[in-house]
Amino acid sequence: MVQTKMELDRITLSTAISACEKGCQWKKALHIFSMMTQGKVELDTIAFNAAISACEKGDAWEIALQLFNDMARTKLESSTVTYCAVISACEVAGKWKKAVCSIS
Repeated sequence: MVQTKMELDRITLSTAISACEKGCQWKKALHIFSMMTQGKVELDTIAFNAAISACEKGDAWEIALQLFNDMARTKLESSTVTYCAVISACEVAGKWKKAVCSIS
């Protein structure tokens, strides 16, 4: 069997977060996101968007808001996808007013 070593870079890990989100594995998605921060992998808007979207699947609106606030602290620019993801995560839990207050 041939073994290859895959480099766990920003693109690979962001893709893994998105795959977990699509498979409703939000806790695994957040674990991978956490690995990125601990492993000194540069976070970007795509990684944050994928993690926030994963929170929607897990009814984890509070974590979605925290990630949104963390993103702002890192000085990354939010995109339309970011805003839609955080609003959707809050809306699923009936907390859409919290999202509106956070993004205002």
